Amino acid sequence: MSIGAKVRSLCGPLETPVTDLYRAFFVDLNSQTRQIQAWAPQAANILEIGCGEGAIAQHLAALYPSARITGIDITPKAGRLFRGDRSRVNFHQATAAEWAAAHVNDYDLVLTCDVLHHVPWDQHEQLLMDARSLLKSGGSFVLKDWELIKNLGHTLCEFSDRVLTGDDVRFGSADYFSGLLGGVFGTVPHRAHIRPWRNNIMFHVVKA
Repeated sequence: MSIGAKVRSLCGPLETPVTDLYRAFFVDLNSQTRQIQAWAPQAANILEIGCGEGAIAQHLAALYPSARITGIDITPKAGRLFRGDRSRVNFHQATAAEWAAAHVNDYDLVLTCDVLHHVPWDQHEQLLMDARSLLKSGGSFVLKDWELIKNLGHTLCEFSDRVLTGDDVRFGSADYFSGLLGGVFGTVPHRAHIRPWRNNIMFHVVKA
């Protein structure tokens, strides 16, 4: 068990508010999900790849009150902290490739947030190709990650990922992410920075 997981296990019923407060130091999920909604306002069927314990799904469920939302993750704890309507929000342990094999062209919106820096770089392109295959024509793909900009936020983020979670992470540049998306989707993505750190970079592309 990682150091971070051990600390969280000691929080008991306070785990969710403590986790939310800790996450808010790095990223404003309200701003992030509102930007996603601005890019894809009509999404009725949404998939989050690498959903973790359900924090972003919690926000999306409020912003898209009629949408069906699915979260997938390689961890068996996918969606563990989600509190909301389970009749339209569900979580599964699966990889993007496994899900894509059974759900081609199913989704209006597919997103992956703060996942790529945890994924080996030689697998990035395939993950995005799987995401593209999951989208309907005209559907939106949103990629959010942490850009390598040397500042206090980055020092603390890298410490968190390497020491607290125990992950072997590697951070990329905005140009790297943009070029990767352009190669897979064949178009230049829109981009936005999310508060409070400029390192929070998010991209949007539409499947032709």
